[in-house]
Amino acid sequence: MRTSGTVPKWKLEKVEELSRLIREYPVVGIVNMENIPARTLQKMRAKLRGEVLIKMSKKSIMQHAIEKAAREEKSIAGLKDRLRGQPAFIFSKMNPFKLYKILEENKVPAPAKPNSIAPRDIVVPKGETPFSPGPLLGELQALGIQTEIKGGKIAVKKDTVVAREGEVIDAKLANILSRLGIEPMEVGLDLIAAYEAGTVFLPEVLRVDEEELRGQLALAYMQAVNLSVNSGFLTRETAPIAIAKAYREALALAVEAAIPEPGAVERLLTKAHLQMLSLATKLDDSALDDELRQSLSSAAASASEKPVKEKKAKEEPEEEKEKEPDEEEAAAGLGALFG
Repeated sequence: MRTSGTVPKWKLEKVEELSRLIREYPVVGIVNMENIPARTLQKMRAKLRGEVLIKMSKKSIMQHAIEKAAREEKSIAGLKDRLRGQPAFIFSKMNPFKLYKILEENKVPAPAKPNSIAPRDIVVPKGETPFSPGPLLGELQALGIQTEIKGGKIAVKKDTVVAREGEVIDAKLANILSRLGIEPMEVGLDLIAAYEAGTVFLPEVLRVDEEELRGQLALAYMQAVNLSVNSGFLTRETAPIAIAKAYREALALAVEAAIPEPGAVERLLTKAHLQMLSLATKLDDSALDDELRQSLSSAAASASEKPVKEKKAKEEPEEEKEKEPDEEEAAAGLGALFG
C-alpha cells in the first residue's frame, strides 16, 4: 500500500513520456475525442498512421505534461487552457494549417442524435423512399415535408429544409432522419488548438479557404508590382517591367517631340508620311505629282476595302474560337506563379 500523497509511478512515467513528445515534435495539438465511437476512431488512426501520433490520457496528466514542457518553453503553457471535452494530444511534423485540413477531411458522416446542433442546413431531398404509407407519412407532413404516394411507396415532392444551421435537432426529427438514412453530422477529431514555434493557433485561424486565399495572394502580388513600378522602388521581379515601361514612354516622347533617336526614326517617318497624305488630300489635283497621286489612290482603296471586309466577316459563320483555359489550367498557372 502506498502512503498518502505519493504519486503512482505509472503517472510519473506517463507525464515524462508526454512531456518528451511535446519537446520532440514541432507541432503539438489538442483534439477533442468526445462522442467518437471506438470503431470510427480505429479507422481514423489507420488513415492518419504515419502522419500524426495520437496520445490519450487523463486531463490532469496532460496538464502536468504541459507544465513540465513549459519549463523549457513558456509559450507552450497556452495549451493548458485548451483541454476540453475528452482531450488528447496529437503530435505531427506537418504545419498546423495542413494538420487542421487533414483532420477535417477525415471526418465521417454520422446520424443526428436528439438535442444535437445542426452543423449546417439539413435537407430532406426530393424522391421516393423505401417506406409504404403508414404513420411515417403523417410524421413527415408534420415536419412540413410535402409527400405523395408513388408505386405504393412514400415519395417526397421537393427538397425540404427541416433544420437550419445552429438549430437544435429534437428527438422526432433525429428519428426521421435516421429512418431516411440521412446522416447530417460529422464525427472526427476536432482540433481545439495547435502549437508551433511559440504560437498557439486556434481553429478560427486555421480554417482557411484556399481558393479565396489564392485569389487574395494573386491580387496582393499584382498590387505590389504596380506600386513598385509606379513608385520607382524596383526589385528583381519588377525591374524588367519598369525598364520596358520606361522604354515605351521614352519612345512615345521621342516621336511626339520629333527627336530622331534610334528606334524612333521609323515611327517618325511613318508619322510624317501620314501627315503628308493628310495634307495632300486638301490640295488641288494639279499640285500633286504622279507618285503622290498613286499613294493617295492606294490609301483610298485600302480605306474602302476595310468596310467590305468587315461586312463579309460578319456574314460568314464564325470559326471556332481558341479554347480559353479552364479553371484547372488557370489554377495551375497561378500555382506556378507562387511556386
